[in-house]
Amino acid sequence: MPLFQRDGIVGNSIRLLVIAAILFITIRSALPKKDSQLPDYVSKSQKLIGRSERRDSSQFVLPDAYYYNISIHPPLRTRGPHIIDSANNIVKLKSVNWYGASDIYYIPSGLDKQPRDKIAALIRDIGFNSVRLPYSDEMVMNNPPINTSLLAANWDLVKAGGGVVKALEVFTAVVESLTAAGLMVIVNDHITQAGWCCGANPCDGRWHNDWFGGRLMCRVSQSQAQWINNWETIMRPFVGNELVIGADLRNEVRGLWGTTYWDRWAAAAELASERLLALNPNWLMFVEGVSSANDLTGVRTRPVRLSYPNRVVYSAHVYCWSGWGSLQPFAYRTYDSFAATMRANWAYLLEGNIAPVWVGEFGTSWDPSQGDWNYWAHLIKYLKHVDAGWGYWAINPRKPEGNVTETYGLVEDGWTKVRWDFRLEDLRELGLSPRLLYRSPEG
Repeated sequence: MPLFQRDGIVGNSIRLLVIAAILFITIRSALPKKDSQLPDYVSKSQKLIGRSERRDSSQFVLPDAYYYNISIHPPLRTRGPHIIDSANNIVKLKSVNWYGASDIYYIPSGLDKQPRDKIAALIRDIGFNSVRLPYSDEMVMNNPPINTSLLAANWDLVKAGGGVVKALEVFTAVVESLTAAGLMVIVNDHITQAGWCCGANPCDGRWHNDWFGGRLMCRVSQSQAQWINNWETIMRPFVGNELVIGADLRNEVRGLWGTTYWDRWAAAAELASERLLALNPNWLMFVEGVSSANDLTGVRTRPVRLSYPNRVVYSAHVYCWSGWGSLQPFAYRTYDSFAATMRANWAYLLEGNIAPVWVGEFGTSWDPSQGDWNYWAHLIKYLKHVDAGWGYWAINPRKPEGNVTETYGLVEDGWTKVRWDFRLEDLRELGLSPRLLYRSPEG
């Protein structure tokens, strides 16, 4: 008797089993094959289904990893204190800084240790959904050839360049790896002269240094027009990449003795934003406060206004040594004092439903002092209270110049092991969503 003509409970059970088996086989055959190239630290159950797909930026297709990791629908806009996607979902940026392209070797660090795809996967699997990627204006203007030893784990770039690969090519390739891993990218103009940022050097405090003394004393001198041209140069390759979500226009604008005024910076930010939005009207424009990104009080009376509405995200930086206007830095404040300063400097924009604020830099050492602990605990508590987006400084295990240890770093020297300590545990309170089961011996 044919199988499907059997009667009774047994027959019905067999029919259900056969139908279920057919559905299972059909669904499974439609899924892409498991990616065997993902790092060993990702558990089998956590490995992505499918491979990321790369195309020319003009034909960008969202990668499989994007759909698996972050449920956003570009393009992004602002609405009140939030960033939202095209489906009106709130998008909270949970970012990490990956520096190096702003420093003396002109490229993101770690490319001599691991393939850029693996570093991108590591960042994603720690639980970040976005990366702030700094560059220097010197890197863009000179576009120097890169010492191939710095690309020892990314030899495909050297081969593709016939033995010579330049800084902008590496930067573009790194961005493509990050977005192929499903990560959003915020590009950041970090410094004029390539090197560690930031100090009292008047050549790097503003977006231009073409005043008379600057032209004489600065190794790299640039006008405001050159600064904007640099932005167009570095962003043009990403016009069609929907996961490059915007531009952090200038890092920690500051002047000696308080000589940088918000009004001047806001006007410059508007000019740069209009030029960039003419390239791609879907980018967000991130505008940091003055006084090393501590102070956004000027927005009360002089907001950044663009012809493209709902594109401006303000940005603040908060470190333990900050605390302008007080004899006590944040390391020694009470929580009430700390919170009052945050509210006055930038959080009023969130609490008043005025505009989004992204705390694009903050961080602390894996071996904190008592003051570090105090600052860190206050900031985590406050960020949780206001639910601001954030960007931890930094993923890097070492600083390029002198190869000194980056005590704020989250990974170890080989760029494969994570320093899983109180910092990442606390970032989970702010929405970090780890996909790692691995923990290093230290944590």
